[in-house]
Amino acid sequence: MEEVKKSPDPKIIEKELLSDSWYLLHKYTFEYTSQKGEIVSQVREVYDRGSGAAILLYNIKKHSVILVRQFRLPTWINGNAGGYLIEAVAGLLDGDDPEICARREAEEETGYRIKDIQKVCSMYVSPGAVTEILHCYTAPYAEDMKVNSGGGIEDENIEVLEMDFDEAWAMTGNGMICDAKTILLLQHLRLSGLMDRLKE
Repeated sequence: MEEVKKSPDPKIIEKELLSDSWYLLHKYTFEYTSQKGEIVSQVREVYDRGSGAAILLYNIKKHSVILVRQFRLPTWINGNAGGYLIEAVAGLLDGDDPEICARREAEEETGYRIKDIQKVCSMYVSPGAVTEILHCYTAPYAEDMKVNSGGGIEDENIEVLEMDFDEAWAMTGNGMICDAKTILLLQHLRLSGLMDRLKE
């Protein structure tokens, strides 16, 4: 059995606010105890934008999924020509329970008011620099659940995409879908076998 590692017992020496113009960016000076028992001092910048929820809607009979396309400036800066990403629905919790957030975002972005919802996992998105935990879900959808046209709210410019599951899965391999949460949720749906039953 692998030995359980001792807690590093971190100690914050200094916390400096670098920016609060959008979310919170702090510079931390801290110490922790290494696995060798040595005291290590480090400085890191940590971005706190809150935690979020993501959800992938699927329809077994139609063999389809609902995704959204929207402009993401950081991806454009880092080489994504055009700056648009195809993604699963997602949003920040804003103080809500993760499942409530997932339902709210599904309705705002896609127009579907879902009923059943399944938890997939909770994960740290970028643990080296960002505090965010993303709670991931899937849910079946049907046409009678459609309550509005979707597209998001306020300044969101979201295109709703209904596509064949096999097409979406292929796009994870050719780079047309390159968003981590979306790849994870599509992979979960594929491994679940739900989308194979139509072809039996």
